[in-house]
Amino acid sequence: MISTETMVRMGELAVSTGSGDVLTSIGLGSCIGLVLVDRAKGVVGLAHVMLPERPASVAPQPGKFADTAVPALIDAVVAKGARRVRLEAFMVGGAQMFTFGGGSMDVGARNAAAVKAGLAAARLPVRAAETGGDRGRTVRVYAEDCRVTVKAAGGPETPLLSAPSAGRMAA
Repeated sequence: MISTETMVRMGELAVSTGSGDVLTSIGLGSCIGLVLVDRAKGVVGLAHVMLPERPASVAPQPGKFADTAVPALIDAVVAKGARRVRLEAFMVGGAQMFTFGGGSMDVGARNAAAVKAGLAAARLPVRAAETGGDRGRTVRVYAEDCRVTVKAAGGPETPLLSAPSAGRMAA
């Protein structure tokens, strides 16, 4: 099968139900790659969240800010057939890429906290996360079997969600 890789860049989000699709965000430093998966329906979504919250003076950009990306991604996967009660959330990124003395500039930690708060408000638990540290990461979401993998800079690709051993769960 031929795979189609969709690059989800900063501030973007994407959803797929296509069996050959792979959603990818590379170079996640302080940004968060938020993944939502409904394994029963084979619906996957990925948002590349840049900042914790949208300033009132900034035009809405659903994938850019945690406070808008979480509900926008939930709405997008539900629109493709996912059921909220089956959604599983995964987080990648949130590194502290630069140190300026105090922790108040740790955008990565603030992004991670804002995404977690948005998921908690939506009553979606985080199933697995690889956040923090000081290295960038890449996240890949495979629509065919709903696998989620992460690769830290200079490291191996490892699973956050492995493929099921006997196909998709029943709906």
